[in-house]
Amino acid sequence: MPDMDFIHSTLPKTPLNHLQADLRSLPVYRCDALVLGSGVAGLSTALAAADQGSHVMVLSKGRLDDTNTRHAQGGIASAVGPTDSPELHSADSLAVGCGLSETAVVDAFTSDGPAAVEWLQELGMRLDCEPDGSLSLGKEGGHRVARILHSGGTATGLEIQRALGAATQAHPRIDFCQYTSGIELLKDSEGRVCGLLALMGGSSSAPKPVLFEADAIVAATGGGGQLFRETTNPELATGDGLAMALRAGADLQDLEFVQFHPTILYLAGAARFLISEVTRGAGAHLVDREGNRFMPDEHPDAELAPRDVVSRAIFRRMIESGDTHVYLDFSEVNDPASRFPALARMAREFGIRLAHEPVPVRPAVHYMIGGIRSNLEGRTNLDGFWAVGECASTGFHGANRMGSNSLLEGVVHGRMVGQDLANSLGTSPRRFLTPSLLGNTSVSGAQLSLTDMTYSLKSLMWRQVGVERNAAGLADALHRLETWEGYLDRLCPFTREGVEVLNMVQVSRMVVLAALAREESRGAHFRTDFPSPSADWRCHSSVRVDPGGIVVGTTSVALPAEGVSKGS
Repeated sequence: MPDMDFIHSTLPKTPLNHLQADLRSLPVYRCDALVLGSGVAGLSTALAAADQGSHVMVLSKGRLDDTNTRHAQGGIASAVGPTDSPELHSADSLAVGCGLSETAVVDAFTSDGPAAVEWLQELGMRLDCEPDGSLSLGKEGGHRVARILHSGGTATGLEIQRALGAATQAHPRIDFCQYTSGIELLKDSEGRVCGLLALMGGSSSAPKPVLFEADAIVAATGGGGQLFRETTNPELATGDGLAMALRAGADLQDLEFVQFHPTILYLAGAARFLISEVTRGAGAHLVDREGNRFMPDEHPDAELAPRDVVSRAIFRRMIESGDTHVYLDFSEVNDPASRFPALARMAREFGIRLAHEPVPVRPAVHYMIGGIRSNLEGRTNLDGFWAVGECASTGFHGANRMGSNSLLEGVVHGRMVGQDLANSLGTSPRRFLTPSLLGNTSVSGAQLSLTDMTYSLKSLMWRQVGVERNAAGLADALHRLETWEGYLDRLCPFTREGVEVLNMVQVSRMVVLAALAREESRGAHFRTDFPSPSADWRCHSSVRVDPGGIVVGTTSVALPAEGVSKGS
């Protein structure tokens, strides 16, 4: 591994400095397990823990169903077909992971895939079937066989959210707090995470600070696509879980690996509508404005190459042509309007008929591969704190997530985490928060435009920490982010929006530190000044807070040494 362990002196600031309240006087809610997030990973965790007898509370930042999961238009990958096997699924995932996937984790998740799908069906999830009643299976980039299960064509995430939401809301041992934003993880006198400061309240009233106490706290907060100007993520995806974990002392891992989805609808005035990879699996082709295909020259799998390859090819074609987008051509897809009704409806609103006119597309941030370092059971380096789903980093995806593996991960890992934390309850004496662990009541005077700060941040990250990066751009971004965090430390209001912007700036700084440290290109991380993968860098990056500052280092990958695979 490279010898790059170094300390970055500027520590992340805490929003508690601007809380104007005595935390000892706040309302306190208690439960066995507190799950932060109501997507596929959070709800799977909650169900598994509650089924073991635990009292679980689920916090959602917005509505219960306002999650990344709900917006997922792809499918869920699982080896359920007659020509497939978990071993083949594992091998494909390892290949796309570009040498950084953890073999034991990949094997465990892919092996449990069929059982996870069966569990979802038992909960009432509806899956698309063939006329003979067998499950319909699609193919996406990196998968050598068709193993992608869908619901309603491109509404798989919506159906998973519906099924899990119905099951959790009907469970007698699960309670919900909607419109509740986690602000800071709190510890007891022995250093165990056992509490959370949050802001509770809907849009009709000002959120109020409250405390939660629990024997186990699980981050299932999703990713941070809103750090970037172009993203498929909903507005709530601002990296809050990563920021809270960092400030509490959790290890973060592989943050430089931010995956771009190659194809979002790109029209002036249109929402950034994700166009699923299943469209390319059905025969849609990427073309430039002259109508020329370019992916066959970039990769043997053409449009079904790994997502990082497709995204970079589109990005470079845009630069070469001076265009803001390329096109997705459906002319060779049989009846595309019937196969992809949601996309067809959206395109029609802007005067585009899928069968006759190409759709303008470009890449957008879709998934944060890195996150809070956790193991197969979701345990982190902090006692009492688990992480699951997109905000976690188990090594499943390596350096480049394979399409439709994330919904699988959310279900499989969520069930593992829920069972583990339920088994851990009662094994340690219950301790409560002490006043000495709580914040102060300082207040800032001058006003700060959070809207302008957010726009500046998203533009900076898109421009200098996007599809392609280099040392000069990353160093400049780091300097700007440090300056902005200084402003926020003095001027950030203790509001949901203020804490959200602070979280976004802090997570962005960690992404930049990790990207600046990794002097190679691998998977979703591409450095124009280091355009090739290096055997020396076959390791995970890590970011953690020590008393002296932020430590950026490396940890080893636990798998046999072999050459870097396709997708790098």
